[in-house]
Amino acid sequence: MKIAATISMASRLIREAWVRTPLTLGAKGEAAAAKFLRKKGYILIGTNVRTSMGEIDLVAVDGRTVVFVEVKTRESDDKGHPAEAVDQRKQDKLTRLGIAYLRRNNLLENAARFDIVAVTWPNGAKKPLIEHFENAFEPSIPFQMFV
Repeated sequence: MKIAATISMASRLIREAWVRTPLTLGAKGEAAAAKFLRKKGYILIGTNVRTSMGEIDLVAVDGRTVVFVEVKTRESDDKGHPAEAVDQRKQDKLTRLGIAYLRRNNLLENAARFDIVAVTWPNGAKKPLIEHFENAFEPSIPFQMFV
């Protein structure tokens, strides 16, 4: 009897583990942004690239340029456009992360830039509005490789 109960419980736990948990709005926005950029011909080389300093949402290559992409997703513009959330403090952090990424991967000789993808995904909508801002801001730390 105990064995049957243990097997039943294990079976239930395995089924629950296989059930997908719904993506957060941010994760849905990042997935949509990645798909959007791939359709534009970008080659994605990293998603959610984490370091001790923080995270870069997407790292891509556009031609011969390394592109660091910050994705901001909102349900509406009620509290401002999603891209407005990339303030000076966030730009400084992304600049430090970008330089660290280039150093770590021996890419300092390559051109690089920062893009923002703003995703507006109203609750219940099947598809979002996606806006891509290429070269959205200048790096806050002067560095020769940024275009």
